[in-house]
Amino acid sequence: MLVRRQVLAMLGTTALATLAPSALFAAAPIKPDEASALLVIDVQNCFLPGGSLAVKEGEQVVPVINKISKAFANVVLTQDWHTPGHVSFASVHSGKKPFETVDLPYGKQVLWPDHCVQGTEGAALSKDLSIPHAELIIRKGFHKNVDSYSAFLEADGKTSTGLAGYLRGRKIKRVFVAGLATDFCVAWTALDGRKAGFEVYVVEDACRGIDTQGSLAKAWADMAKAGVKRIQSADIAVSA
Repeated sequence: MLVRRQVLAMLGTTALATLAPSALFAAAPIKPDEASALLVIDVQNCFLPGGSLAVKEGEQVVPVINKISKAFANVVLTQDWHTPGHVSFASVHSGKKPFETVDLPYGKQVLWPDHCVQGTEGAALSKDLSIPHAELIIRKGFHKNVDSYSAFLEADGKTSTGLAGYLRGRKIKRVFVAGLATDFCVAWTALDGRKAGFEVYVVEDACRGIDTQGSLAKAWADMAKAGVKRIQSADIAVSA
């Protein structure tokens, strides 16, 4: 009987040893270094409660972003910065409504309510964002005839915002993406970040999605396929 118990105990130990490390121990917190940057995407009044294109629970990302930003020496903010009568606005396409699509020279375009028009209060960053050490604001979507979800490239896939060059100049190797909305500007930024050669993390609880016609699930699937890492804010080590 003793031998049998010893064998069973050994088998149990062996079985435990074959489990993935994450099943046995909590993953170590990620500590952003000088080669890391936080990209805060479009936390603007139009995308917050009361805005013309409000993202459900969008305001909830603000305290999370404020907290994790303290872990980063390098922070970049982005703003949608559209001209009046921008091609992405449903109001400029006769008979079309918001969230319908049209075919444009660069591909299929979702049409939106008028939002984030240059110089308006709606285009302003949330007053509750508190990231005084942010070093750069990238404005995108200011060309009237092409939309720009990504912080790296406009929707034509070739017009650069200059962000990749800036990050390389600062010797950044990995970027962490947070903000609005998960399935559009966050996802496009993450995907283009991977194409540009960066290691990319999306901080899920620091984002919120629009989710039109299954767009949120598709965005996460596309990001996973591209090698984007999906994490939570608690995975980032933030000093007290």
